[in-house]
Amino acid sequence: MSRTRTALALGMAAAAALTVASATATAAPLPAAGSTTVTPAGHAFKAALSGKATLKAGSVTVTCSVSVSTGSVPAAPGNQNPSGAVSSPISPPTYSSCTSSMPGVTPTVTTTGAWSVSMQNGSPITATMTVPTGGLVVHTTGLATCTVTAAPAGPASVPGTWANGAPSSLTFSGASVPVTVSGGFGCPTSATSSTFNAVYLVSDTTNPAQQITVTP
Repeated sequence: MSRTRTALALGMAAAAALTVASATATAAPLPAAGSTTVTPAGHAFKAALSGKATLKAGSVTVTCSVSVSTGSVPAAPGNQNPSGAVSSPISPPTYSSCTSSMPGVTPTVTTTGAWSVSMQNGSPITATMTVPTGGLVVHTTGLATCTVTAAPAGPASVPGTWANGAPSSLTFSGASVPVTVSGGFGCPTSATSSTFNAVYLVSDTTNPAQQITVTP
């Protein structure tokens, strides 16, 4: 077989392989999200920090021992989604009693904007908190003056997990959050992301005898 015919045959074989691969990829879409129901419909809830929340950017870790957010389960039928997650707006979480891993540095955390949390039933049940653009800012004073801004370029999704219980809990473990850092000496200005850890206990404030639950 001539070189020209050999090259042509190889090219046709490669094209056929790509066509088969493309068809295979098209024929195997990702599985659709399952149904989700959050109850009790229309009930208000409070998420209170259990233990401590940490936000680590570069070599600097900010630790807060108090954090609270509130919200409401959507009223029926909005508390049900046959093919995906159920989302609820929440108040910007407050953070106080905060310390820094840098000696002589005091952090202050401020939050603003439209925050939300969505729950998707599954195994495990997943929860995603949405931080609006620039919705969380850490400012430090003392030996180092730094400003850490979360979600600087647009809303950021913070992945977590949900566990039904009495009370139910919302856990963020090693969740990555995009940030920008500005400031002088001692500030981790090269950091582009931070790691967030926190566990929140979620209670029903409309009827404390009931629990906020996520089911199919």
